[in-house]
Amino acid sequence: MKVTAIIPDDLIAEAMELSKSGTVTDTLKIALKTYIRSQKLKELGTMVLNEPLEFKYSSQELRELNRK
Repeated sequence: MKVTAIIPDDLIAEAMELSKSGTVTDTLKIALKTYIRSQKLKELGTMVLNEPLEFKYSSQELRELNRK
């Protein structure tokens, strides 16, 4: 997709330096993928806080199962 966006030069320059990318396009791809990943992790964290994981076995029961 082609996009025209007004982004400050210093922001692009810093992102290019940190991503070690040679082009603005590659830099933006890396930045967007990283942003999406971080948002998905936040969502997952919220889900776990709202509905904590439940474990079926105690630590002792797991040890016994692993020894069999």
